[in-house]
Amino acid sequence: MPHINGPTEKPTKSSRERPGRPGGNTADLVKRRYSTRFVQPSDFNNADAPPVPKLHLPDTESIHSIIVDVAALKDPDLDPENYTATVLSDASDQQLRDYQTSLRKLKNRASTDLQQNVYQNRTQFIKISKDAEKLNEDMRALRSHMSELSASVSNLSANTVVPEARSSFENAAARTRKQANRSSVANLEQIYNNQLQTLWKEVEGSQKFLPAIPGRHVEIEQRRWAELDAATWKPKQKVSLILLNDHLMVAREKSRNRVNPNTLSMAEAAQKVSTRLVAEKCWPLQDIDMLDLAPMGSARDKHEMANAISIRCGHESFTYQSERSSSTEKDKLLRKFRQTSEELRRLLRTDTDISTKNKKAMDFYSTRDPTIAKKTDLLRSLSNSNDRSEILIDVDGKQKNLRWVEGQIDELDIEVALQHFEDAVRIIEKLRKLAQGLKGNAMVQDLINTKIDGRASTLADLVVKRLISTHSFSNATKTNIAWLVRLGFDDRARESFLVARSETITKRARQCIFEGDLRDYIFQVSFVYFTLMRNTVSIYQQCFPPLMMSACVKWAKEHLDGFNVILSRQLSSVQRGSPTWNECMDQAKEHAMMVNDVGLDFKELVRVKEDGE
Repeated sequence: MPHINGPTEKPTKSSRERPGRPGGNTADLVKRRYSTRFVQPSDFNNADAPPVPKLHLPDTESIHSIIVDVAALKDPDLDPENYTATVLSDASDQQLRDYQTSLRKLKNRASTDLQQNVYQNRTQFIKISKDAEKLNEDMRALRSHMSELSASVSNLSANTVVPEARSSFENAAARTRKQANRSSVANLEQIYNNQLQTLWKEVEGSQKFLPAIPGRHVEIEQRRWAELDAATWKPKQKVSLILLNDHLMVAREKSRNRVNPNTLSMAEAAQKVSTRLVAEKCWPLQDIDMLDLAPMGSARDKHEMANAISIRCGHESFTYQSERSSSTEKDKLLRKFRQTSEELRRLLRTDTDISTKNKKAMDFYSTRDPTIAKKTDLLRSLSNSNDRSEILIDVDGKQKNLRWVEGQIDELDIEVALQHFEDAVRIIEKLRKLAQGLKGNAMVQDLINTKIDGRASTLADLVVKRLISTHSFSNATKTNIAWLVRLGFDDRARESFLVARSETITKRARQCIFEGDLRDYIFQVSFVYFTLMRNTVSIYQQCFPPLMMSACVKWAKEHLDGFNVILSRQLSSVQRGSPTWNECMDQAKEHAMMVNDVGLDFKELVRVKEDGE
């Protein structure tokens, strides 16, 4: 026998030899199998044995997962077909699903980032626009102050000359300025008109150069001047220089003819003698330059040209010299010309800034809102208001300007872009309520209504798309229809909902396939029609008031007629009154009773149309 925990002995030949028994070799093999002894296994619970090392198997999912290459997707020259054929050529179904999931996550993240960037960029753009407008106003104020400073310096430098006696027009202008401080604007305009009337009488032909316009008046008039020849600088004729607030007129002295007292009366002779000046030239102040020729002469001619001036208009040049010995007249005329020109330039710049500001306002509103560009009356009203930001409106007891309205419109645009429908509808309701309260300002009311109507229509388009895609869900449908009703699009909400439900009924009915059993086909079609009709009417009743129920009943009746057409076509080959006929009609009428739950009774209206109908 073998020893325990020892090697097993091999049986000898003598021991294997047994006397023959019935069974032969089979019995010997069985006995040999049961007589074999095995070595007992060693104790594997020994605590001193070292631990079995763990096997580090590779992660098959990480090896075989396909990573989305963002850089390759950003390539503008990417060919989608070649890229997918290269990357997904050996991919399994699970890998394709994982890759599709990764692409969807990447798309959602990109969409979220885009919305955030749009919001931030729009906010920064609005802030920069306001800062730019404020800077533009500061620059205009700075230019005005610089012009005033330049005029003041010129006046201080010219006041060193001692003034002489004023002429008749200069004295009249001085009296006019003194009286203007004590008179109203109407009296000042009357004085200016009297000045022009006097000028027209004393200077022949001056009325065609200087017609009467509001604010035109005489600043200074000097008569003792002579026009010089451009080549020889010799006097050609005696002239008078008349400076107005916007023009400079040169009038020559009219030649005096001998008056025969025998042919004219004393009044006519006096009138003829008094008319001594004739208007010869007249220029706008912004088109001419007046230069002092005293520094330009040589040492020999400096004394002769001390009282000469040059007037340049375009390519023409005219030279005039004062007949007085001193340069007081010339200095006075030059000082007054600079002062008047500067005042006129400032006035024209102000008018230009106002017109530019109004034009920018018109461009601003027309580019931001294309609907406003079509309303010429509203744009004209905006351009006529010199300072729109000072138009104040009452908002919850506080005074707000139109800039606040623009801010609300910008917030509305952001909410619409982010599809925050509840907040967008709330802002529209707030602005509409504000516009209704502005009874005394039709321009602002029309402006707010125009802006709101266009954005409400855009918002309604988005809500209608959402309504069409979720019309089968009761809660979502009620929310979408409630938004459209608050926006004032009740009819559009009703029509969009019923059209979407009609398309669903048509689609589901076409999915019913006739496979030979007429009763089963009629059962499917009638179940689809009347189930969807019941659900549609139920949702409609929850979303719309009872006064609008007639449109839904009309819709249900139209689809009932459509079902009757299908029923008549399918039973046209079946004998009336046969078991098949009766069973199909019973099924259809039984399903028609489902609309009884919503207050409609269509059981008796289910019928097969006759051939003549």
